[in-house]
Amino acid sequence: MKSSKIILMAAAIAGSMQLLSSCGDDFLEKPAIGALSEDIIANEAGVEKMLIGAYAALDGQGNGQAIVGGGQWEAAPTNWIYGSVAGGEAHKGSSGADQPAINSIANFISDPSNGFFNTKWKALYEGVSRTNAVLRLLEQAKDISDANRQRIEGEARFLRGHYYFELKKMFNMVPWIDETTTDFNQPNNQDIWPKIEADLQFAMDNLPNTQAQVGRANKWAAAAYLGKAYLYQHKYSEAKNIFDQVINSGVTSNGLKYGLMDKFKDNFDAATENNKESVFAIQMVANDGTGTIANGNQGEMLNYPYNSPFRCCGFFQPTIDLANSFRTNAQGLPYLDNYNATPLKHDQGVSSSEAFTPDTQPVDPRLDWTVGRRGIPFLDWGAHPGQAWIREQTTAGPYSSKKHIYWQETQDTYADQSSWAPGSAINVVLIRYADVLLMAAEAEAQLGNLSQAQEYVNMVRARAALPENKVYQYANPNDPLAGFSSNPAANYNVSVYPDGYFAGLGKEGTLEAIYFERKLELALEGHRFFDLVRWGKAAEELNAYFNYEGAILPDVRGANFVTGTHEYYPIPQRQIDLQTSGGVSTLTQNPGY
Repeated sequence: MKSSKIILMAAAIAGSMQLLSSCGDDFLEKPAIGALSEDIIANEAGVEKMLIGAYAALDGQGNGQAIVGGGQWEAAPTNWIYGSVAGGEAHKGSSGADQPAINSIANFISDPSNGFFNTKWKALYEGVSRTNAVLRLLEQAKDISDANRQRIEGEARFLRGHYYFELKKMFNMVPWIDETTTDFNQPNNQDIWPKIEADLQFAMDNLPNTQAQVGRANKWAAAAYLGKAYLYQHKYSEAKNIFDQVINSGVTSNGLKYGLMDKFKDNFDAATENNKESVFAIQMVANDGTGTIANGNQGEMLNYPYNSPFRCCGFFQPTIDLANSFRTNAQGLPYLDNYNATPLKHDQGVSSSEAFTPDTQPVDPRLDWTVGRRGIPFLDWGAHPGQAWIREQTTAGPYSSKKHIYWQETQDTYADQSSWAPGSAINVVLIRYADVLLMAAEAEAQLGNLSQAQEYVNMVRARAALPENKVYQYANPNDPLAGFSSNPAANYNVSVYPDGYFAGLGKEGTLEAIYFERKLELALEGHRFFDLVRWGKAAEELNAYFNYEGAILPDVRGANFVTGTHEYYPIPQRQIDLQTSGGVSTLTQNPGY
């Protein structure tokens, strides 16, 4: 399976041919020093290599650091900082003084000078630049068949649609630069949604159902993205139409009919990735011969339990609020309105040398594939010891994140120890089929089709309820690699909603149930903040979280989300300065900053 990832392994080749990339902030304007001229590579081989380079920018990494300079994690494609930490499902973690720029993002006190925003902006526009170079070169190349020309343009426009989608949901009003742009000092005074739609629609209409390499986008990945773009704009009828097609006819790039994997964990294991649930994923590779982890989840390198077999660094700790969300009632259903009234027992303030018994009340088993907690098997690494694996429990709580962790048994293949912190070959799945089902449920509910919305949600919950999704105790606690017993590690109880349940909730209650299911299913996958914003619930949910979590932990105490300002991050001051002439910039700052 890993051999299919060659399209990203060739990034170094493509990098030597980039026409519009450099390490400076004004990379959109200046060609790379020593770059090959367009007439030399204006052929099919050259265009394909340029396209590989456009894919390679997906991970925001390169040459051992963020692809255009800055901390590797600042441009992480998982959006663990901008989507999960800012969304209230994770603390920054580590120690309070480490990476303080993240603290200000988590507390919504950042200003435009925060360098993290500039790094993310540059990494995304690097991707835009590469896709534009492909499209411009494609126009000049004469030795490409019509079929290949159509496919290449579809892939390039899909990627450009992705990069601009990320920019849109991060910063809202951003300048549109395409392959015809010659003056790169463009204002950010237009809504770019129509252009994103056009790119994704073209990709959907022109890409094949399957691809020769699994890492390439296909027709159905583009369709899922287009449906998501409609959903973000509250175009529910259009979104439903697209999601119906994806659900009924969609297949992966390697030809698998879309479906949910029986085992939830298979979405987060390099040995089982590129499966039927993977709609579009950034292909990661371990031990690629570069001596770096740039192609191996470098953006997540901080996010392993501290003082553990992973060495570093204790960031990205799930919140107590998130863990409490997985509590279920006697019927196996979530507490939609008052989950924090029945909190999970945790070991905050309890040293690892002291006795501790984990929570014994019912929980959704997805909890223990998402959150590492004391006394519960941490994959096959042994039971999580609690405080011993937490760098500073007093500021960020008792939990560790789990979905990006590689297994001990297969670490020689899928882990990469080339850097001071680990890398891994676990793909970053940007859209998986469970996400599609829940987006489709949302569109159906908004249109009043509550029974169909319930059917989609129940498909996700039914998977969670399968016996193989429980976490089991070790057969031999002293030898985790010996395997697991038939004894569940906790009191797991999750069920589908009974017939007619959503009809009884009504439209608003149904939407709340769907929103909560997204919180459970997609936890720590970088969606939460952006979901809250598009639902118009960010102030309500985040300020409630700050009040609850802040009473326990100091790192978010006193934080406040301000409606009308904090829905989007500030336009980086560096970019405004670069486009300033005579005291006037072509870029306009977002409101409130």
